[in-house]
Amino acid sequence: AVLTGVLSLELNHNRDVDRIHGNGINTLDIEVIDGRYMLSGGSDGVIVIYDLENNSKKPQYTCKILMCLHVMCGFHISVFLVETVQWYPHDTGMFVSSSFDKTLKVWDTETLKPAEEFQFDGNVYCHHMCPIARKHSLVAVGTKDPKVQLCDLKSGSRIHILQGHRGEILSVRWSPRYEHILATASTDSRVRVWDVRRASGSLFTLDQHNGDKSKASSEAVNTAHNGRVNGLCFTADGLHLLTTGTDDRMRLWNSATGENTLVNYGKVVNESRKGLKFTVSRGCSPEFVFVPCGSSVAMYGLHSGQLITMLRGHYNNVDCCEFHPDYQELYSGGKDCNVLAWVPVLRQPDIEDDETNSKRGGAQAAINPAFEDAWSSDED
Repeated sequence: AVLTGVLSLELNHNRDVDRIHGNGINTLDIEVIDGRYMLSGGSDGVIVIYDLENNSKKPQYTCKILMCLHVMCGFHISVFLVETVQWYPHDTGMFVSSSFDKTLKVWDTETLKPAEEFQFDGNVYCHHMCPIARKHSLVAVGTKDPKVQLCDLKSGSRIHILQGHRGEILSVRWSPRYEHILATASTDSRVRVWDVRRASGSLFTLDQHNGDKSKASSEAVNTAHNGRVNGLCFTADGLHLLTTGTDDRMRLWNSATGENTLVNYGKVVNESRKGLKFTVSRGCSPEFVFVPCGSSVAMYGLHSGQLITMLRGHYNNVDCCEFHPDYQELYSGGKDCNVLAWVPVLRQPDIEDDETNSKRGGAQAAINPAFEDAWSSDED
């Protein structure tokens, strides 16, 4: 259902996610097929699979832990932090993790063992599989090396490298609209957009000044940020791309033309030395951006740039957040080892559409008891 009245989110006190990680949570991912299973990866080298469904049918419940596995390098019981986890977009039988053990592992959820492993020369900061790809099964991988690596899950080999960056690759993101379009972000202050079918270089480099040479110093020409670019996120329709940088700025770009839309989000504090895992809402209007900011998650209007609220609940820095489009919920993970669930606060219905809204609210409450709180607290 498309919700048009989401004002904000609030912490869901009725839902607990067991605290399993012994160190900070770096990454979360919710599979899109059933919208039921969530992955987390932590600095303790542990990957956890949760069942988000409320099987108890009681308002207060704890998300069930289905699996907990340690990522180990060979026979060495060394702890390597897991930097990124992602479900295979077309099947919940497989997920991919990358970590500071310099590997990308493809896991089988039946055997809980890696079905495939790719080795790299340096720490792996990020990876991403295209959510819509039917013609390829490529995983884009960002490491300490300025070359972006493309691994093919079908052949089990690294088939291609994309050359152009001059620093470590902190974020990679496939377009959710065109399956061959990839965006990459680097410590070199640049964001490059590629068509991976083309052998010759990137399509374009994002320029914060939109080609106005008078505004850019010679070093800042064709840069997306005045600092490391450590976060990328496409909007659900793929028409816009968001970037974050250590210049404490977030920028919204037209992903087809590379034009900076100049939406002003103000100061978006960003001290992350690695990739910043932020997200955009899907299935609601207007759209929101959720960005980890210290021990809070900042919620912005995507096109207005307005800071709507700060979601406070963690006791230490937040490192990642993931949006659940089916229920318009947000999950966040951080250095306090907690995963928190945030649910919508809906606007007061207008008198004339009161009846339809109350019917709709009842339907959502049946799907998800947490909505009862959102509706009742909003109408008090």
